[in-house]
Amino acid sequence: MKLDSLEKLYVQELKDLHSAETQLLDAIPKMEAAATDKGLKEAFAHHLKETQTHVTRLESIFEGMDFEPGGHRCTAMEGIIKEGAELINSDTLPKVLDAGLVAAAQRVEHYEIAGYGTARAYAEKLGNHEAAEVLQKTLEEEGAANRTLTRLAERHINFLATVPGK
Repeated sequence: MKLDSLEKLYVQELKDLHSAETQLLDAIPKMEAAATDKGLKEAFAHHLKETQTHVTRLESIFEGMDFEPGGHRCTAMEGIIKEGAELINSDTLPKVLDAGLVAAAQRVEHYEIAGYGTARAYAEKLGNHEAAEVLQKTLEEEGAANRTLTRLAERHINFLATVPGK
């Protein structure tokens, strides 16, 4: 698709988000399984459910358009997920791995926050206020997920990673 209008750039952003979220449906359970901290496992499980909702929301936005959500692969998310998988497969102490998983998950959240903020701004500019509201709701959920990860890291996960041994 030739990007010759804000509408097409908006569609491209939505496709990128859809691909990113779809890839996360496979990656989050792996992160949850690798985590040892109970709170981190719970955060991953909760965000998996939110991610399923995010995919559904994006698909509902596409229903009112002349475009389909598929046909695009988010290579940025693919790279972020690959880095997380490399961490999971490395020889890392469990408590250090938890700290690394928080960092990997926050990279995901920051990418999504940027994408949803951009898509919401485009929807507003294009007069699609209903889609903008849906995108804003997801943006808020991504921000909340990021804040949860920060709290977990700052309250105990990063401290535990500094303690020698297992």
